[in-house]
Amino acid sequence: MNLLEAELDYPLADLLPEPGSVHQVAPGVLWLRMGLPFALNHINLWLLEDQRETADGPQRGWTVIDCGIASDATRAAWETIFAQHLRGLPVLRVLVTHCHPDHVGLADWLCTRWDAPLWMTTGEYGFARMMSAALPGVDGTAMLPHFRQHGLVDPAMIEQLQGRKSYYPTLVPAVPHGYTRIQDGQRVEIGQRGWRVITGFGHSPEHAALYCAELGLLISGDMVLPRISTNVSVFAVEPEANPVQQYLDSLAKFADLPADTLVLPAHGKPFRGLHTRIRQLNEHHAERLAEVLAACAAPQSAADIVPLMFRRELDAHQLTFALGEALAHLHQLWLNGLLRRRLDRDGVFRFQAT
Repeated sequence: MNLLEAELDYPLADLLPEPGSVHQVAPGVLWLRMGLPFALNHINLWLLEDQRETADGPQRGWTVIDCGIASDATRAAWETIFAQHLRGLPVLRVLVTHCHPDHVGLADWLCTRWDAPLWMTTGEYGFARMMSAALPGVDGTAMLPHFRQHGLVDPAMIEQLQGRKSYYPTLVPAVPHGYTRIQDGQRVEIGQRGWRVITGFGHSPEHAALYCAELGLLISGDMVLPRISTNVSVFAVEPEANPVQQYLDSLAKFADLPADTLVLPAHGKPFRGLHTRIRQLNEHHAERLAEVLAACAAPQSAADIVPLMFRRELDAHQLTFALGEALAHLHQLWLNGLLRRRLDRDGVFRFQAT
């Protein structure tokens, strides 16, 4: 455990549900864990006891929070959950925090399997539909020109990226054609308990976290993670974005939650110490911004900044996120007036301290 982790409290530190198993973290709240084929090798999902009104009276069942990627292994794990842990009750609703594949990948399968509605924010639902359909601009074809413009000149990496197709439609082969909108500040009733929607930005278009005061729980999705800082990147579809500032502003929306809130993150272990973790994340980005600003005493492209922020060898998949995050930190400084940006004769944007 590193020093930052030591500042947090992990009340369930010895528990890691295997795929297909569950662990109760609070009354009516079950923790599931599914595998991922990435360096970040798992996602936490949640099952909440629920009920809905029917002509025959209340029907008991479950709300699923996030879904896992579309893969045979994830489907098999879900089938085990259905057979062994639902107590014969149906899935009544599928609620997805945001549009990334590990969160929305099996939403269509789950909704179809149980004839259940999908609940998402409009920003996340729209992006999921666009990316699953591989629409131009979000299908990966714009990625290489975007990163070339920000200094990517390594022939080996360019060759890797040229042959790299968007993996999104594979991991999210379909998204339901309809949804129920959730939005910031809304109270969602799940199992006769109220959950407040807290939207966040920077990591994804309109991420939804859920807070239940009665249980003292925050389902934080990717907005607040215990060990890593969630990715904040500038991508081709929104080339002038300022996601670092959006993310830092979003963290402030969690500051009014009680200090003893149990945070249920999408990755890593449940923890207490929300205010401490928010402070750590603010300090982390402040340090990165200071490093980037100092480096920009001379003109720098985003590709020049990558080795400063990521001091390890990166494969093509990791490089796209590293470039996006380096550019995001440059944009925060530029749009706050600390850097100026120019387009040089070689077609590359470079940033320098004002």
